[in-house]
Amino acid sequence: MAIIKTIRGFTPKFGKGCYLADNATIIGDVIIGDNCSIWFNAVIRGDVHYIRIGNKVNIQDGAVIHCTYETAPTSIGDNVSIAHNAIVHGCKIGNNVLVGMNAVIMDNAEIKDNTIIAAGSVVLENTIVESGSVYAGTPAKKIKSINQDLTKNLLERISNNYLKYSSWYIDEDNK
Repeated sequence: MAIIKTIRGFTPKFGKGCYLADNATIIGDVIIGDNCSIWFNAVIRGDVHYIRIGNKVNIQDGAVIHCTYETAPTSIGDNVSIAHNAIVHGCKIGNNVLVGMNAVIMDNAEIKDNTIIAAGSVVLENTIVESGSVYAGTPAKKIKSINQDLTKNLLERISNNYLKYSSWYIDEDNK
């Protein structure tokens, strides 16, 4: 069963149809929307500020979602995939976004809608990532614009896949 902890009077809240892996950890002032999946060894730690996560978001294995005390909350929109071992810290992520494996997004960065952050990228503090773009590198820079319909369809496919994967685990747990 996932580790769900109350801290400073805040208890995480979950929408309908969420899957929480057995060793996922969700702490404090965290509100998660509908049809989300939090995978193995993922940590969502709302102990020092709030974390808000939209609908149909998947936080994959080993990802860490955190914030900065009293100055930088974390907000994640709808239809977002946070890939394996990514770090999302004190930032704002829009809708239809892919944060690649091992990417890092730092305080007060803003990732606009329909965007891809490439694997291994580091989005520095206060960076504004343009909608309909791919950002890559350390520090992350725009490498190309992409068609927003294509991006939305790609990200919709990934989110739908994670809904399917989570249903396998939910079905096993209900046997």
